Amino acid sequence: MYIDVGSARLFFDVVGESLNAATADMVKRPTLILLHGGPGYDHSTLRPYFDRYSDTYQLIYLDHRGCGRSTGDQETWHLDQWADDLEVFCKTLGIDSPIVFGQSFGGMVAMHYAARYPKSVAKLILSSTAAQFRLDETKKMMRKLGGDYAAEVAYQFFSKPSQAAYDTYGKVCLPLYSNPNAPAAGNFRNRAIERPEVALHFFSYEMARMDMRSEIASITCPTLVIGGTIDPVTPPICSQVIADAIGKNACLKLFEACGHGPHRDNPDGAEHVMRSFLSINL
Repeated sequence: MYIDVGSARLFFDVVGESLNAATADMVKRPTLILLHGGPGYDHSTLRPYFDRYSDTYQLIYLDHRGCGRSTGDQETWHLDQWADDLEVFCKTLGIDSPIVFGQSFGGMVAMHYAARYPKSVAKLILSSTAAQFRLDETKKMMRKLGGDYAAEVAYQFFSKPSQAAYDTYGKVCLPLYSNPNAPAAGNFRNRAIERPEVALHFFSYEMARMDMRSEIASITCPTLVIGGTIDPVTPPICSQVIADAIGKNACLKLFEACGHGPHRDNPDGAEHVMRSFLSINL
């Protein structure tokens, strides 16, 4: 399905009902909006794993502006616009106080949205993401997992983004995102719509200088921050920084031997932690 947000058409898909038909008075179920990573990929990278939450929540998968099946011109590919898109999306569809999950780049959008529109979010889950990109720590973890060559490839890609560097990074570094003992964890990329130009634009013009630490201190909703101890692109320090910046409203859980997205490397453990957080009454 598509929705017009003014300067773009956003694709979204829905899993689960809004009103619980099994109840006598059609109780409204909470909405969980799921924001994919990338940028440049699409929401399929989160499926079918998160479909399991449709037993309790109405799920909305959204392709960010410029990503996947959504449209949007290059000059609008920035965090302010991506956050504003989410606000317009919710207002247009009458979605009140959703829970927002963001993976990687989606987490950057989610925390920017929650800080920009603090009254619009009921709860926040930030998975394998960063408020400030730490290329120094990424190089260290890439070297630990893939050696000096992987560290150099990552440095070249993030410091001088180009299509050639993107292609090399995909071959050398992306396989390091998941625990090798979880061989199916990396399959999420196989069917994804990939738009490298969005990633190259974001990495070149915004992510390198991004620093949301002071901004996210204003986040007031309960926030779960999760990450993996062997994540090479948003290493554990990135999760710790987010939790520290948000302060008392945040709780942090790092998953041992997990890479970029604990739900991929440790599906059952991630589900237990996320469901426990979601079940806490506001």
